[in-house]
Amino acid sequence: MKNLKAIRRIRAKVSGTSSRPRLCIFVSLNHLRAQLVDDVAGKTIGAVTTESQKDLDTKTMTQKAQWLGVQIGAVAKKAKIKQVVFDRGGKIYHGRVKAFAESARKEGLEF
Repeated sequence: MKNLKAIRRIRAKVSGTSSRPRLCIFVSLNHLRAQLVDDVAGKTIGAVTTESQKDLDTKTMTQKAQWLGVQIGAVAKKAKIKQVVFDRGGKIYHGRVKAFAESARKEGLEF
């Protein structure tokens, strides 16, 4: 993995709690995954993926990222979470990651 150093550097600084969980995103070649993680308890609060959504197959990756941000925002609202710590997984804040973050912010998440 190319960006293993970057991932470890980010994870050393970013940690989630029950009141402010870590919002981490994983971007593969065709799909995206996002989850809310409480690192203190070692539990995932909620997760969303584009893999099981057949209607997203014709969309671009940026559109999938925007959809994912809306969905993770809904999961956070259901769990009564407003503030999160953003873990971009070693990716630069550009393109798909930026589209995801902006749509999650529009849903009410603060980070």
